[in-house]
Amino acid sequence: MLHNWGALVHHRGRGTLVGMSRGRRVMALLVMVALVAACAGGPHPPNGAGAPATTERSAPSTSVPERTSPPTTVAWHLGARPLPLRPDGYGKVLPTPPPLRRRALATVDRLPPPRDGRFASTVGPVSQAIRERMGTSWNPNCPVRLADLRYLTVSFRGFDGRAHTGELVVHQRVARQVVSVFEQLYQARFPIEEMRLVTTADLDAHPTGDGNNTAAFVCRAARQQTRWSAHAYGLAVDVDPFQNPYRRGDLVLPELAGAYLDRANLRPGMIRRGDAVTKAFAGIGWTWGGSWHSPTDLMHFSATGT
Repeated sequence: MLHNWGALVHHRGRGTLVGMSRGRRVMALLVMVALVAACAGGPHPPNGAGAPATTERSAPSTSVPERTSPPTTVAWHLGARPLPLRPDGYGKVLPTPPPLRRRALATVDRLPPPRDGRFASTVGPVSQAIRERMGTSWNPNCPVRLADLRYLTVSFRGFDGRAHTGELVVHQRVARQVVSVFEQLYQARFPIEEMRLVTTADLDAHPTGDGNNTAAFVCRAARQQTRWSAHAYGLAVDVDPFQNPYRRGDLVLPELAGAYLDRANLRPGMIRRGDAVTKAFAGIGWTWGGSWHSPTDLMHFSATGT
């Protein structure tokens, strides 16, 4: 309001004050000063000029609200804190750090978000450029040919409530079905932090226990087993791994996600029986690892039941 009044004085001052008697000019100036002072004394944002207000909901939901402020900034740098290794090669399972106990980190846009805010998707072959980005996540010894895989882009909602574009690689025979699942999650406003290709850098990285990438294809064995994982065929998707960790015995993956083993403490991004996520995958005939007894794989959905 101060800025508007300054513009008004700058553009209109000469036309309104010149030609008045001295007494009238003084009176007009006094009125303008009083109005400016009244505007300057108005309320200010409680968190500083321009800072978004943040609130805690008494009954948190697993979806994001229609309109929301960006997530609260926390002092956490992903991938910056290597974990000591266990004898099995995984990182040591440690208590969840306070900034991640109600995780709502901002999404980094790697692809342009949908322009109109509506769900958008593409399905195409794995091009040479995509193949190079995948790196060692696929090799000729994998149980599926590269020609049988498809590269998808799909819209998703971040924990900021905004629309983003993610990417997945899946088997060609389930590509359209997977797109339909993520369209349902987008409409349900289920939040996803990150959705990008698994690369050589991911496979070679030292465990840090704080990853949260929603991903599909990666040519690897099932955890703690020698047989191929359903991911190695492009027939499985892991959704929000940190909010929906894997557990077998004393192993928790991601290794810092132990706070999310408490499924009674409902927080955004958590998958529950009968929610939008499990219903969407069940609708295409996929099973949920959260229904297994041991291990319990809350992030995992597959077309093979494994």
